[in-house]
Amino acid sequence: MGGESMKKIKNYKYKITENDVKKQIKQYLTLMEWFHFHILQGLGSFLGIPDIIAIKGGRVLFLEIKKPGGKLSPGQIIFRDLILSHGGEYYKIDSLDDLINLTSETYICGHVLGRPL
Repeated sequence: MGGESMKKIKNYKYKITENDVKKQIKQYLTLMEWFHFHILQGLGSFLGIPDIIAIKGGRVLFLEIKKPGGKLSPGQIIFRDLILSHGGEYYKIDSLDDLINLTSETYICGHVLGRPL
């Protein structure tokens, strides 16, 4: 390859989309044996409902998936606040690392918070 071709390759930046993050999150949840499902926003659904609900070992996670640096909409902020006010777990996830960090503490030697899985 000539020098000019290498410059084009070095300057190319891949933009991670919300769908890229969502795919990684779903694969990780499946691998770690979380029961999870994707929710589609539609007519009659609660405004701001998160993208994924994941359940394992008595934990229920409401996960709003965003591209890196993505922000919650006003409806999503209201939904988040409602879930948190009732003691639920709501998270904005914009990378696989976010999810790994928040779930890794629950899975230690096959136990969740002292209970067998």
